[in-house]
Amino acid sequence: MRVEGLAVALRPRSQAEACDLGLALVRGHARSIWRCYTPVLLAVAALALCTVDTMGWLPVLIVFWLKPWLDRGLLFVLSRAVFGEATAWSDLWRARRQVFGGQLLRTLLWRRLSPWRAYTQPVEQLEGLRGSQRRKRVKLMLNDNRGATTALQFAFAHAEGVLSYGLIGLLWWFAPEGHSASIWDWFIHPDAHAAGQLGLDIVVSLAYFAVVLFLEPFYVAAGFAMYLNRRVALEAWDIEQEFRRAFA
Repeated sequence: MRVEGLAVALRPRSQAEACDLGLALVRGHARSIWRCYTPVLLAVAALALCTVDTMGWLPVLIVFWLKPWLDRGLLFVLSRAVFGEATAWSDLWRARRQVFGGQLLRTLLWRRLSPWRAYTQPVEQLEGLRGSQRRKRVKLMLNDNRGATTALQFAFAHAEGVLSYGLIGLLWWFAPEGHSASIWDWFIHPDAHAAGQLGLDIVVSLAYFAVVLFLEPFYVAAGFAMYLNRRVALEAWDIEQEFRRAFA
């Protein structure tokens, strides 16, 4: 990585502060992030929603399981954002094989269940390490950071659940006067209402898709910023950056 080209100020931070840096990175490059992420997620969500009539819970499971694969596009955009580069959909499309191809088994099987996947994903996707080199690198990056990265996963998993239930709850809160009870009864006994179980499954799926669309970029960016912060500590990037600026 070209340290001299970074557009963010590097210095040793706590991992909690590094998460704040990641969230600021999303806010500063929101246009690039969502114009690249939205089409991919909508395509996956549309295909997943086709299965709702078979098993109502399947669309949510499909998008949930594919999130590490979707995150690869987000990390591509964020890795350019730290150099101050905007990313268009055409940039992601040209790099689609590099971004979305390769490591599919790892991405969708054992890495899917990793509690620190947002933190270690840059090692695999950006550093391109394989085999024992990758394992040693991941172990080094995780030293003394497993707790912080697990806490990140824990916090965003709960935020995802709260926001999903909150969106579904809006149906009850904004129901016309006198209809709140019928909305609540639809949640409890969907088959007894005109909308039925299928309607409820679609509402739940769409609420979850909306939350993933909004929240996932922040999760990936927080993990990426923690990764950068760890490399600052390991490789003294902050000192190198200051020397390059001083003698430029």
